[in-house]
Amino acid sequence: MIELNDVTKRYPGGHEALSHVSLGIAKGEMVFVNGRSGAGKSTLLKLIAATERPTSGSVVVFGQNIGRMRRSGLPYFRRNLGLVFQDHKLLYDRSVFDNVLLPLQIQGLTGHEAGKRVRAALDKAGLTGKERARPITLSGGEQQRLCIARAIVGRPQLLLADEPTANLDEAYASEIMDMFRALNQVGVTLIISTHDQSQAQRYGGRAIHLAEGKLL
Repeated sequence: MIELNDVTKRYPGGHEALSHVSLGIAKGEMVFVNGRSGAGKSTLLKLIAATERPTSGSVVVFGQNIGRMRRSGLPYFRRNLGLVFQDHKLLYDRSVFDNVLLPLQIQGLTGHEAGKRVRAALDKAGLTGKERARPITLSGGEQQRLCIARAIVGRPQLLLADEPTANLDEAYASEIMDMFRALNQVGVTLIISTHDQSQAQRYGGRAIHLAEGKLL
């Protein structure tokens, strides 16, 4: 499903976030990307999501080379992706329901079917009964759940999560990780960046380690 071949990502100013990374991830895997802050975890996820492009090497996702993909093809490509990044990018002037509805509206899905999918995603995320609430009224853990509901409402094949349990207490973190494991068990491929090296052992995934932009 995902192939990185000798990938380097260098930002303006010369900072090399990733250096000569080669990696394969199969359909249905749950992969934990471990490493300290600045190791290149977020950059790796952004390359897979096609929000960044490699400086050299190739990133192939769903059979498509990210570096050669036209911008006009990105919306269609991202229909198969769910993204949970650290800056939630929630719309605080809209309700919980409307935040989750947004990806479906972008895809052109509206009406009864869209509402049905939104409620199913909120139910999976444990936010039933919060449809009319504003995101600002939710706790940190609930806001993270809202991000996950928005990420899965489009029924993606691949879910990317960047430090999804950072700054959450242990109980909330465990609930969110249980949600990810349940998604993986029904066939969703997951790539989760984390500084917690024990998560792969606890949840049965594969661990890979980055340090200073290099795959160990």
